[in-house]
Amino acid sequence: MINAKDVIIACDFPSAEATFEFLDKFKDEQRKPFLKIGMELYYAAGNEVVREIKRRGHKIFLDLKLHDIPNTVRKAMKVLSALDVDMVNVHASGTVAMMRAALEGLTREDGSRPLLIAVTQLTSTSEQTMREELLINASINDTIARYAANAKEAGLDGVVCSPLEASLVKEACGNDFMTVTPGIRFADAKADDQVRITTPAKAREIGSDYIVVGRPITAADNPVAAYRRCVEEFLGE
Repeated sequence: MINAKDVIIACDFPSAEATFEFLDKFKDEQRKPFLKIGMELYYAAGNEVVREIKRRGHKIFLDLKLHDIPNTVRKAMKVLSALDVDMVNVHASGTVAMMRAALEGLTREDGSRPLLIAVTQLTSTSEQTMREELLINASINDTIARYAANAKEAGLDGVVCSPLEASLVKEACGNDFMTVTPGIRFADAKADDQVRITTPAKAREIGSDYIVVGRPITAADNPVAAYRRCVEEFLGE
């Protein structure tokens, strides 16, 4: 069973070689970091990189954000379930029916499955963008709360949201409904292309269960030290 709270490193690298070069820096760490494998690495290196990272003892969040008709997502999730990852996701905007199909496909014959979460709104999306480009006239908070409620209705374990909305999701769906929050930056770091961001310590205070941290760790001069700092600030260890 994976921890109730954890720091997840976003391994957004262009190749398996670059990924393993990064992971080799952590070979002496007692705590094996929980890793996120996103589209860039998965599309470049495929299932083999997932299997090798799992073989090295890391927990894996496979971040592919599936969004398609229910039957297609069901079949895709059945394939991904065989990889023995720990967490996968879909877009909540794909509807309750699609999320239910994802859960069906992900669940193995023995009833076991990875955690399944849904993306509410990307942390690069502002309320202005929602209104002007997506024609969503509800507020960003109302939209995220509704998407989270839809995910819970579909039987999912939680959602991806910005840390600024973690408490909102907990209020709408209960404290046992997971919040996985990217958009994490140290207080002394730049925001890059993220819009709705906060620090690891603040994310802990406002209800994040997992934080996903990319460039503040992967692009740091000392990634191991940056990871330890993140763990200390978020978990108090």
